[in-house]
Amino acid sequence: MKKTLLLAFAFTLVLPLANAQLKSVTYLDGNQKLTGFAIKPQNPTQKKAGILVLPAWMGIDAHAKETAEQLAKLGYYAFVADIYGEGNYPKSPAEAGKLAGSYKKDYKAYQHRIDLAMQQLIKSGADASRIAAIGFCFGGTGVLEMARANFPVKGVVSFHGGLGKDASRPAEQIKPKVLVCHGADDPNEPQAEILAFQQEMRDSKADWQMIFYGNSVHSFTDPAAGNDNSKGAAYNGLAAKRSWEHMKLFLDEVFAQ
Repeated sequence: MKKTLLLAFAFTLVLPLANAQLKSVTYLDGNQKLTGFAIKPQNPTQKKAGILVLPAWMGIDAHAKETAEQLAKLGYYAFVADIYGEGNYPKSPAEAGKLAGSYKKDYKAYQHRIDLAMQQLIKSGADASRIAAIGFCFGGTGVLEMARANFPVKGVVSFHGGLGKDASRPAEQIKPKVLVCHGADDPNEPQAEILAFQQEMRDSKADWQMIFYGNSVHSFTDPAAGNDNSKGAAYNGLAAKRSWEHMKLFLDEVFAQ
């Protein structure tokens, strides 16, 4: 009987711990209350790398949260940023377009909200010298703004993000590495804007990559986008899988240095 109990006790010691869980985190921008989500990995990378996740234009959604959970499984600390703040979350695509547009225009305010979220990622346990950021749609625009402002991050990954920048803004040297994962048939990005972005990367002497995914439109990583490409935004499972693998290779590269 004692032997059986000892074996049972020993067995419990090697059982895996429960999966890491997202935890809501409240932080402030002046009087504005912001609520993001943090998750710590069970088995962190050797030097506790962290990934900031910038959500699409409707704000924090299931896709952003699930992405953070998947990043934690890869060994990364992750934090999902709240850009709009409580009381300002859009209730419709029309409201989201207006809000996101205001931050794209006032890009310094967007960069400020991103910086506040990045500080929360570091407070959660991530190494401040080993941070990267990924973003979807509006959040993809956000990570490019991080690169343009030379945030202290190793690299940024934009998934079907807006590429445009006011032509009056000077092209300054970009230090973080840049990966853009883009739907080849995305109707939101005219060819002129794509070419202008690529020229910006050259002028900024950035270390950049841009990968196009065939038969893919806007929001190709988000299962909630449906599967009708004619609507301009739709999920593409193959493109989502390929872009995730490209992101993983990119992160391995930037954190290896």
